[in-house]
This record gives sequence, C-alpha cells and structure tokens, in this order.
Amino acid sequence: MSTGNRTSLAIQGTSRSGAHAASVMGENAMTHRAIFDLPAVGYVRQSQLIPTIVPFSSATLWRRVNSGDFPRPVKLSERVTAWRVEDIRAWMHDRSA
Repeated sequence: MSTGNRTSLAIQGTSRSGAHAASVMGENAMTHRAIFDLPAVGYVRQSQLIPTIVPFSSATLWRRVNSGDFPRPVKLSERVTAWRVEDIRAWMHDRSA
C-alpha cells in the first residue's frame, strides 16, 4: 500500500466518523449548534452548509431542495449559487419546532 492510499483511507475514515457523530448527536442538536455558525445576514454557499450547518450529503441537500423540504438557493451570478441566511434560519426553526 502506498502512502497516498493510506492518506486516502484516513480521510475516508474521518468522513465516516464525522457522519456517525452527526447521527449520534441527532439532527436537532447539530442544527441548534449550527445556528450560531451562520452569519447574521447575507448568503451561504453549499460548501459552508455541508456538513457544518446541515448534517447530510450534497446529494441529499439537492434532493431536499427539489422536493421542497429545503429552501431553494438563489443564483447570484452565472456560476455562483447560494442560500439566503434568513431562509436557512427559518428552515432550522421549522425543523426544531
């Protein structure tokens, strides 16, 4: 096994344990902590949402957007898509109620 493979395995292991920690904490606990990680106003990109704010994968995020279970993002430019912080806070509030 080369050094590159060991590094890759370590990263995969870290990813799994992070996902496991999120499932152990529960979505509500993670969402409660994450509300303080959001800026006061503005927009957040997908890389800022996963996994800090929302404890699920990119594919699940987009499935939820398409099904209406997660706010739709806003197109800020041709190559920039982001979510309004207000929409994310409202979604988190609705989930905790």
